[in-house]
Amino acid sequence: MANLIDPTELMHTNFEPKIQNRFIMYVDGIPSYLIRKAARPSIKSPEVAIKHMNTTRYIKGRSEWEAISMELYDPIVPSGAQAVMEWVRLHHESVTGRDGYADMYKKDITINVLGPVGDKVEEWTLKGAFITGATFGDLNWDDDATPMIIALDIRFDHAILQY
Repeated sequence: MANLIDPTELMHTNFEPKIQNRFIMYVDGIPSYLIRKAARPSIKSPEVAIKHMNTTRYIKGRSEWEAISMELYDPIVPSGAQAVMEWVRLHHESVTGRDGYADMYKKDITINVLGPVGDKVEEWTLKGAFITGATFGDLNWDDDATPMIIALDIRFDHAILQY
């Protein structure tokens, strides 16, 4: 007997994509509403070649989570630059030259992707995150409407997709 096609496979199915602007990001010390843009985690697993006689086989190498970028608005109050600098000072205090301990400057970051009604549909936890670069934006006499933006490069140990 021939396989019959299920009619439900031919009809429209419910599909709701995740939308880029539906997210909340939680970083201790930085108000969530200042976070303008952030990258979701990405991982790379390089290949390792194992040579044997006249052949080569490949296996997965050491996996590594890629750094992410993040952009913040810098309002007058509360100052986004001040919030970032408080975290940077845990890494390195430029006045005294003191570097901090990892347990002081490493933080966990949570990214919640939201559904159309504000429900959490995805949650990432980035463990051991710290700032590897901070750019506090440009100044320009010719521009009278563009908000100040702070760009951060964030490195973390590993990411966990909770759901």
